Order: sequence, then C-alpha cells, then structure tokens
Amino acid sequence: MKYTHEYWMKFALEEAKKAMLIDEIPVAAIAVKNDELVFSAHNLTRQQQNPLAHAEKLVIDELLKKEKYLYNYTLYITLEPCMMCAGSIILSRVGTVVFGAKDMKSGACGSIYNVLKDQRFNHQPNLITGILHKECADILRVFFEQKRNNTKL
Repeated sequence: MKYTHEYWMKFALEEAKKAMLIDEIPVAAIAVKNDELVFSAHNLTRQQQNPLAHAEKLVIDELLKKEKYLYNYTLYITLEPCMMCAGSIILSRVGTVVFGAKDMKSGACGSIYNVLKDQRFNHQPNLITGILHKECADILRVFFEQKRNNTKL
C-alpha cells in the first residue's frame, strides 16, 4: 500500500509535538524508505546545547550510519530546511524532500533561496512543498505565542 504525503507528514507532526513537550522548537523530520518509517527526530538544540541539532540533520546523521547515500529515502520535515540542513540533504543524496511550512526567515528550499534546485550542485532531490502547511505552521505559532505570553505548554 502506498501512503500519501499527508499520511507521513502527520507522523512528523506527532514527532514535533514531542519537541514542544521538552521546550524545544517544534520542528520534526522523519525518514521513509519503501513506504516504511525508518527513523524520526525532532529539534534538540536546547537539550544538546548544540545549534546544529536540527531534526533533519539528526535523521540524516542516523541514516548515514548504515548507508553512504540516501537516494531511496524520502525526508518529511515540518518546516522548510535551513541552509545547513539543505546542504546536508544534498551531500547525503536524499532522494525526495517533503516539507510543510515555509520559513521566511531562514528557509533555503524556496523561501530565501532554493539550494535544492541549484543546478550547480551535483544532486537535486525531488522537492515537494506545502504538505499540511497550516498544521505545520500552527504548531510553531502556538509554541511561540506561549513563549511570548510566558505560559506553560
């Protein structure tokens, strides 16, 4: 059975909720191969005290422990990848990237720049955007509203 992009993005949103519970910015990524969930992660920048601990980078790092290139994987991310993560996607040769919400401040997959479609690089993954974009944006909006209002999640 072939699952839809919406189906998998819902898994990513559930992972993003886990980040929110530990006071991390609720961004998550999941890796799917052959229509099966392989690995999932959410942002851990605060927990690890590491500004590089983005969800998609954590997923890619885990996958690269087993395979040199990730051509056969689809990476679902709740928020448009930044420049660092887009570079990781290119270098690890992820086959398809699907993201939900755009990131107008640091998005490098269409908002500020589209690194993934730059023909000068040796790999351009398939790129699908806007899947469950409202739900993906809403979880971030709620998180930051609660932060501004200093309320507990």
